[in-house]
Amino acid sequence: MADALWFTTARLTIHLSQKDNADGLTLIEHHMVEGFAVPLHVHRDEDESFYILQGEVRMQIDDQVRRLKAGDALTVSGGTPHAFRVVSPEARFLSMTTGQFEEMIRSLARPAENEGLPPQAEPTDEEVAALVSACATHGIEFQGPAVA
Repeated sequence: MADALWFTTARLTIHLSQKDNADGLTLIEHHMVEGFAVPLHVHRDEDESFYILQGEVRMQIDDQVRRLKAGDALTVSGGTPHAFRVVSPEARFLSMTTGQFEEMIRSLARPAENEGLPPQAEPTDEEVAALVSACATHGIEFQGPAVA
């Protein structure tokens, strides 16, 4: 059974947990609104693959920026700086990882209270600090701002 979680202002559904398969794969569905952005960061111990289900996402990989839409897929190799921003009213995409990303998500997420998105609010300084700390603990290092 999938785990529906609220993570910051996104709804994440863990369809495949790494604890449930021999390869340690995690498959997560991300649902976010326009403007949701993740700063430039690096996963030290894992590749991350994306498949866009709905909407459009602007993705920066190293110094290149791409606009991804439904049906597009790509893989970001471990150690490669990347960032993204949702540029459509909403976006849904799948990510697949094999490292500590799922653990980081679970360390900060809370069970989804309903079928929709969590309340949309700017994060507090404490929430930002908790996110930075959890990422560092799980092999994810922030390196710069989100893609514009």
